[in-house]
Amino acid sequence: MSAKLTPKDFATSQEVRWCPGCGDYAILKAVQKALADVGADPARTAFISGIGCASRFPYYVETYGFHTIHGRAPSIATGLKLANPELDVWVVTGDGDGLSIGGNHLVHALRRNIGLKILLFNNEIYGLTKGQYSPTSRVGTRSPSSPSGSVDTPVSAGQLALGAGARFFARGIDTDKAGLGHVLKEAHAARGTALVEIFQNCIVYNQDVFADFTDRKTAADTQLHLRHGEPMLFGKENGKGIRFSQETWSLEVIDAVAETDDVLVHDETNIVLARLLIDMDLPVALGVIYRQPDQSYEDAFYSKHPSNMRRTKRVSDVIKGPSSWTVGD
Repeated sequence: MSAKLTPKDFATSQEVRWCPGCGDYAILKAVQKALADVGADPARTAFISGIGCASRFPYYVETYGFHTIHGRAPSIATGLKLANPELDVWVVTGDGDGLSIGGNHLVHALRRNIGLKILLFNNEIYGLTKGQYSPTSRVGTRSPSSPSGSVDTPVSAGQLALGAGARFFARGIDTDKAGLGHVLKEAHAARGTALVEIFQNCIVYNQDVFADFTDRKTAADTQLHLRHGEPMLFGKENGKGIRFSQETWSLEVIDAVAETDDVLVHDETNIVLARLLIDMDLPVALGVIYRQPDQSYEDAFYSKHPSNMRRTKRVSDVIKGPSSWTVGD
């Protein structure tokens, strides 16, 4: 590419069709801007999605794309990345598509550390199929499939990721342009699998489910924006901080002015700290929560592969080769 691209260069001619007010619109804009900011090449970028509202994403990004089947986007994206490691491969999924139907596929993508950037749109509901409770829905959630309130313990995307061996986990909010943009660019730069959980408002079936920390009037006191190597401060004029409680073995809020020395400094390579941050109720931890640089699966694979990333056969050669057969009448 010669000229620097803009966010508009990553927008297609397709009419964007989500419910008016859906958080997906804001995420789409953030992704298009992030792609422009990192200098992404549309000819070397692909978006793979499963099934769900978020999975319309490939239609709206001017790159290669594939709208696949329910829950299988990580598997198809894995094949794409191994076939062409030079591609930037993004996976778009939701809490139902990624953590229920596709939970097993997500786990193994994280475990392998294949070079995928996975965007998990979490709205704690099945939106496309008219509002059933999802794997991330809270206990008591009333929906067409749980009219008396869900009794399921919700899945924590972050804890699942770390348990599966993820090397990168981050969080963002759909309408937080600066915070989400930063996280997307950090995910793009990561080697291996980068999982980004995006809190997304479903205006029809789960309106304001995240209002306790996304409301702009109280956001300063309910959001903790993390930066590696910087103290964990939040609140008006950064007057509050986070420290580790030896009594409860959890994180707690303190007066950052009176107890400055107790304020923790964020270390995104510390998996124990990452688990504590994920479990913290309020403030909600946002940004890159955990990052442990490691060799990607495709690098490890091709370092031992005799072809050394060179194509040795055509598909037609394989089909016509000795390992194929013809089914008779």
